[in-house]
Amino acid sequence: MRVLVVENMAHSDLGQVGVALQEAGAQIDPRQPFTGQALPGDIDGHDALVVLGGEQSAVDDHIHPYLPELARLMRAFADAGRSVLGICLGSQLLARGHGGDNLLGKAREFGWHEVTLTAEGERDPVLSAAGPAFKSFEWHSDSFTIPPGAVHLATNPTVANQAFRIGRAAYGMQFHFEAGTPVVEGWNRTFETVINRIDPDWLQHYPEHAARHAGQSDAAGLALARAWVATIQPAEYVDHGTRRLAGVSA
Repeated sequence: MRVLVVENMAHSDLGQVGVALQEAGAQIDPRQPFTGQALPGDIDGHDALVVLGGEQSAVDDHIHPYLPELARLMRAFADAGRSVLGICLGSQLLARGHGGDNLLGKAREFGWHEVTLTAEGERDPVLSAAGPAFKSFEWHSDSFTIPPGAVHLATNPTVANQAFRIGRAAYGMQFHFEAGTPVVEGWNRTFETVINRIDPDWLQHYPEHAARHAGQSDAAGLALARAWVATIQPAEYVDHGTRRLAGVSA
């Protein structure tokens, strides 16, 4: 199982997704295009794609000219039926790649918030793993519209479009379900100045927030991570890159 992981800023962390990938014995290929590192030219050689969050918007092409290419790459993985996971900025890029609109600065959330599944979400093999409603960490001011042909999976009162699926297993999740307690506490230290601008009381009251919400969020996040990893269909590669899946040449 070979998984391409795209980081869009420093201090990215796979968190719970990394735990689930490690459990599955996945080989992780990390790329940091924001530093100038090249993205793969095609989808060959990887069974799945994870795109993490970032401080930029999904349409900041003038600052990060790799973004259109990344959106196209996400669509290529999805169109081929390979598993895709876009988290926060990654979800916005997945929506962009499939014709959705990016909504800039209109959907601010920070901290642990409840996410509720739609009827389709309750039937979805990944989202349903966390139950019909759960707490998850949010940190964003942008959002997206559900792309044409996608299935709306989750919502909350502040941001209607919290998750969607397109195709077999391409998932966009606005919330940071990967951010288990160690990740959140790392962000508290690394981004202290930024957090104080967003919520001056957050760090002072963090122990109380964590006591109420972190345990539930950690459990839901790991359940979602394991369920998404279970969608990955590892392939055998023979004869200079010919891809064979489940015993059938493809």
